Amino acid sequence: MANKKKAEENLKGTLYMTFAVGFVIIIVWAYCFGLFTDRF
Repeated sequence: MANKKKAEENLKGTLYMTFAVGFVIIIVWAYCFGLFTDRF
């Protein structure tokens, strides 16, 4: 039972980190897109 709970916690942490990395990528992309559109 304990191993199953540990696996779920690890997957939950992986999900949160995936969302965090995704948000960082989106923010960097939006910043670069803003720089690109600002030059034209």
